Amino acid sequence: MNKPIVRLFGLITLLFAVLIAYTSWWSVFGAEGLNDNANNRRQLIEEARVKRGTIRAADRTTLARSRKADAGTYVRFYPPPFRFSHEVGYDFIAPGNAGLEKFYNDDLAGRAGDFESIIEQLEGRSKEGDDLRTHLDPDAQAVALDGLAGRPGSVVAIEPQTGDVRVMASVPGYDNNDIGSAEGRKKVEGEPNSPLTNRSIAGLYPPGSTFKVVTAAAALDTGKYTPTTSVDSTNGKSFGGVPLNNFGGEDFGTVDFTFALTNSINTVFAQAGTDVGQKTMTEYMRRFGFYKDPPVDLPRGEKRPSGEYEDGELLPPNSGKVDVARMAIGQDKLLVTPLQMAIVAATIANGGVRVNPHIGDRIVDPDGRTTRKITGKSGGRVVSKETADQLGQMMSRVVQEGTGTAAALEGVNVAGKTGTAEVGGTNQPWFIAFAPVENPRIAIAVTVERSEGTGGEVAAPIAKNVIQALL
Repeated sequence: MNKPIVRLFGLITLLFAVLIAYTSWWSVFGAEGLNDNANNRRQLIEEARVKRGTIRAADRTTLARSRKADAGTYVRFYPPPFRFSHEVGYDFIAPGNAGLEKFYNDDLAGRAGDFESIIEQLEGRSKEGDDLRTHLDPDAQAVALDGLAGRPGSVVAIEPQTGDVRVMASVPGYDNNDIGSAEGRKKVEGEPNSPLTNRSIAGLYPPGSTFKVVTAAAALDTGKYTPTTSVDSTNGKSFGGVPLNNFGGEDFGTVDFTFALTNSINTVFAQAGTDVGQKTMTEYMRRFGFYKDPPVDLPRGEKRPSGEYEDGELLPPNSGKVDVARMAIGQDKLLVTPLQMAIVAATIANGGVRVNPHIGDRIVDPDGRTTRKITGKSGGRVVSKETADQLGQMMSRVVQEGTGTAAALEGVNVAGKTGTAEVGGTNQPWFIAFAPVENPRIAIAVTVERSEGTGGEVAAPIAKNVIQALL
């Protein structure tokens, strides 16, 4: 065999190998990416012939269902009121899908059990999707939305021991049915304040003094501080060569660490963050879930990680651009999602163990049988139980006699922390909490965009009402 033929044979073999590798990649390894691609309509067209499963709230209220359309196809319908527009999302051929509709698409579209689908076809039955039941509480969600009163912001409430998401309110919301038409989508997209953005998992805000809970957790857990450690609260102390003031310029003299949290003293927590050090602070932040997408059952691309940001980009952990003293009080370049701060509160409530939150409760087949129970996976121990118990008691003082008294409930011991961050000349009020302190059943985070009030004045009363509705 002459050399040109050998070279040609080698070239053809190489090209054939490349072709096999390329097609294998897209059919196997890249399959998920193709399914997630908004431009891929083939799968959605096929699924339009399937009676998609129903999505229900915890009280069995229907949040999404399928209606018959033309030529043996179905179309999605979302019954009002649209309290859970961001969580439920949508499923239409033109725009694709989002929210729970996307995350649980295989179950809802009847593609989770291929063997059962074959049996259905052999028996002459039309293919149906499975139902999704969630932990979402419509009544408590309504209380949260009433509290936000049309103001952009978010309320997230989760059960600390299980991770069940009971409330995930994001304002403004939208009519999910509008997304099914080009005209409707254009209307929603043209409305102010980005109604398609789920602020609970993608809204990034400076946390203000609510982040002092993370700083306190690190300071207590490392043994550098105790609840009774004497600390200097002098106003105007210098950190990084720049003076730092307490709220209202107050100077309390020498106080203990519990008093400092109760009264949210900036200079004490800036010193605590400095004493703990950036490396250790970052380690505890990562344990709480910072620097990763919020671990909730909603699609990638709809979530944002919490951490230090610069020019819209997340800085790597332990970046040299961090001012640890100001980060320790929730300032510097720190931005967080409401869900992340709810996780912080829930972790302390759960004795220092983080449980990943989840909206879904169970998958139910068309015959009413539960085919899969959805449970929250442990995110690991963040702090010791002793640290969590100490911090819980410190946070209860905030509500009893400190900046969070507006969240106090008669007969229920509430632990909380207020926060008020300055954003463009206005405030970003915050409140995080859990209750009851003795046997926590709910943890919550509330924030309101562009408000004139403080966290104790604006966010704490909303949290109080939602906690009361859930308890």
